[in-house]
Amino acid sequence: MRRILVTNDDGYRSEGLMALADALRPVGDVTIVAPMTEASAIGHALTLRHPLRIEHISEKLFAVDGTPTDCVNIAVTHVLRTLPDLVVSGINKGWNLGDDVTYSGTVSGAFEAALLGVQAISVSLQFSRSFDFTYAARASAAIAESLFDSPLPARTFLNINVPKGEPKGYRVTVQAKRNHVTSVAERHDPKGRPYYWIEEGQDEWQPHDRSDYQAVRDGYVSVTPLHPDLTAHQALSAVEKLSFEAAAKVR
Repeated sequence: MRRILVTNDDGYRSEGLMALADALRPVGDVTIVAPMTEASAIGHALTLRHPLRIEHISEKLFAVDGTPTDCVNIAVTHVLRTLPDLVVSGINKGWNLGDDVTYSGTVSGAFEAALLGVQAISVSLQFSRSFDFTYAARASAAIAESLFDSPLPARTFLNINVPKGEPKGYRVTVQAKRNHVTSVAERHDPKGRPYYWIEEGQDEWQPHDRSDYQAVRDGYVSVTPLHPDLTAHQALSAVEKLSFEAAAKVR
């Protein structure tokens, strides 16, 4: 039977995680290995400076006191003791779109799977006061089943973002670009010493008809293929020229 590993960055108690696991059980044999506590915006962090502990919560449900990346590695080496056939990370409470995927623990769970050569999906749902994970879970299961029939190229994974309510359909998208403006508030403790709080930056997305942001704003499920290769291929020629000029100056 197909082995499916489910993880997230909201912690093993998250309703989105449970809704995702329930939707995937008809597709394969589901094992959950998720963080003990919330690990949002932790990115692709790997714990190297303290030991990790794993707790067996219930049948096929494990909690790790680490990051989503830690969870995938612990799952492969000490829970499943083999690579799964699919890793699905989510359902996150809030979108992970465009440039913001670099901060996302949810996306990083799928990113780590891709590095290990495993098919993977990350799933996020539009933030709202009351979350209904029904449609996001259904979309995840449908795409997971399709991946088994038509696998992605090596080291590629899907980042799925779902609007609240019933989606109008699916769109294959590219990452949106955001105009980043850093916002860090300075405050003072009771002894007058300053401390700093990183706040939400400016949230203005550049217009693009095929972006993930535009798709979800229009009410569609956004499906974006991503890969770990961060090489700026279009810049290789420019960098070759720059390197040649730099080498000439050294001589």
